[in-house]
Amino acid sequence: MVAVINVDECVGCGACVDECPSEAISMNDENIAVVDAEECVDCGVCVDVCPTEAITME
Repeated sequence: MVAVINVDECVGCGACVDECPSEAISMNDENIAVVDAEECVDCGVCVDVCPTEAITME
């Protein structure tokens, strides 16, 4: 599984970037979270910290 960002729900707070233990999430030029699927370790921390529930594991 890998973290998937719902770009319509992401508010660009950066909580997922700060908490990701594998540094798989970064912010793009539009201040939306982007996941590097090769670096994602399927831990789900980002899902837990996202205040808008914009992240799911798929």
